[in-house]
Amino acid sequence: MIVSVGEVLIDFIALQEGKLKDVKSFEKHPGGAPANVAVGLSRLGVESALVSKVGDDPFGDFLLERLRDEGVRIYISRDDEKHTGVVFVQLIGAKPEFILYDGVAYFNLKPEDVETALLEGAEVVHFGTVLFAREPSRSTLFGILEELKGRVPLSYDVNIRPDLWRGRGGEMLRDIERALGLADIVKLGDGEMAYLRNNGINPEDFDFKLLAVTLGEKGSELMSGGAKVHIPAYRVEPVDTTGAGDAFTAALLAGLHYSNLLGDGTIDEEHLRKIGRFANLVAALSTTLRGAWSVPKMEEIVLMKEVRELYQCSSR
Repeated sequence: MIVSVGEVLIDFIALQEGKLKDVKSFEKHPGGAPANVAVGLSRLGVESALVSKVGDDPFGDFLLERLRDEGVRIYISRDDEKHTGVVFVQLIGAKPEFILYDGVAYFNLKPEDVETALLEGAEVVHFGTVLFAREPSRSTLFGILEELKGRVPLSYDVNIRPDLWRGRGGEMLRDIERALGLADIVKLGDGEMAYLRNNGINPEDFDFKLLAVTLGEKGSELMSGGAKVHIPAYRVEPVDTTGAGDAFTAALLAGLHYSNLLGDGTIDEEHLRKIGRFANLVAALSTTLRGAWSVPKMEEIVLMKEVRELYQCSSR
């Protein structure tokens, strides 16, 4: 089982294209990057779980119901001090921009909210940067990661949200660098790669099992040891790219799972290409639907060549 730790929240996605100040109506969708990955994995046939926190409120009820419907095992505390997290999303040319709200339940994640045995028995533990932006979630997550390092593979989506770190850019960079030093599998966008390099952090200098960089319309790059491959993008007509990076991450982890490559050691070029093609395909297809929980189900794509390369071989 692959366990995600981090935010689950409500995405209010604008129904009109343009700036948020001009938008008149929104559509409610479940979201939150680690939750998106957990749902994506479940849809791709990989057992998944989510560790998080929601408020004792109707939005929390909605998210727990939807996660159960998606087959994700939930280890989510109810918080009687904080409300469930919400995000407002504006779409311009199908590309999202976000306003995340502060003082919400997932930032109040505490050590006693986390079931240690679940994490220690995981195939992989996946996390992102958002929980680092506030306490007590920051100390809770770093405590988990440092305890698991070297015992359970750690997957990190850098997922930079500068709005959460206003006036604390240096602190954000220090936390990202610390997290990179703990991670085994890392995914980030090309913009995030450039941002980190411009601030003195080069992810390629770390000793990861796998580094994946998404390049938008140019596809993606996957690196492991001395092997490096470029995977062209799949062409689709995007409707909403919210969560596309999380769809890529879910497929990346699913590809490693189906290839039996989540353990020690590097990955050769052949397997990098197969996993990269699968991840690019799933991410592209996810953009043809609205909302972040838009990964296709395995039975819908199992006959596609990129899927057969991984899934059917592993099922023999």
